[in-house]
Amino acid sequence: MEPVKFFKGYDKVSHLENQNPDQRRARRPVLTAITISAIVLFILVIGSTLAALMLEPIKEPTGTDSSSLSSTSAESIRTICNVTRYPESCFTALSSLNASSKPDPEAFLDLSLQVAITHLSNLSSSLKSLNDLHSQPALKDCMTLFDDALSRLTDSVSAMKVGSGKELILTKEKISDIQTWISAAMSNQETCNDGLEEMGSTVDDKVKSQLQSSKESISNSLAIVANMQNLLQKFGLTMH
Repeated sequence: MEPVKFFKGYDKVSHLENQNPDQRRARRPVLTAITISAIVLFILVIGSTLAALMLEPIKEPTGTDSSSLSSTSAESIRTICNVTRYPESCFTALSSLNASSKPDPEAFLDLSLQVAITHLSNLSSSLKSLNDLHSQPALKDCMTLFDDALSRLTDSVSAMKVGSGKELILTKEKISDIQTWISAAMSNQETCNDGLEEMGSTVDDKVKSQLQSSKESISNSLAIVANMQNLLQKFGLTMH
């Protein structure tokens, strides 16, 4: 049986060797064309892959570094307000006023002080319109205390701004002064509240709401300035 298999294989080899040379040469162009097509296809695939990789957008890493904190205004405001005693009222107030594309703690302190001045001014106007004769002595004291508090809050805003362009610049000395002034303004409002309670003054819901709003906005401003150095570090900023 072995010789038969051998000769069968030999016959196939002999058949290939006996082919016409012209026939073998005719097959070469076909093989060459197939090889070239395969190479071209490979190059196209590689080129498409590289193009896709180059066009793919680069994703920014997420985290809590200074770049991520300033990525959106909402995140920045949350970071600022988290140091306060009333973070929700802080966030609501600053969100409605903030228009800066590059917010920073100094700008937020300026906005917070503006909110405090507005709330205290509205409260002062409401108390002036009260006709509670029994509480007139306490109300008169409140007007004096509020005038002084508004003066200290206004001084705080002015101290932050320098130059003709009113650029916001804080120093350690200014932070210390502003913290003292805001503390005095808060103490003045608390003294007014205590006086009204001692006199048994009855105020309507509007005035009660204004009293609370003013208290919270002054407290928030004090917390922000007290934590200013730490906040600047979180935003990758330095003290002037």
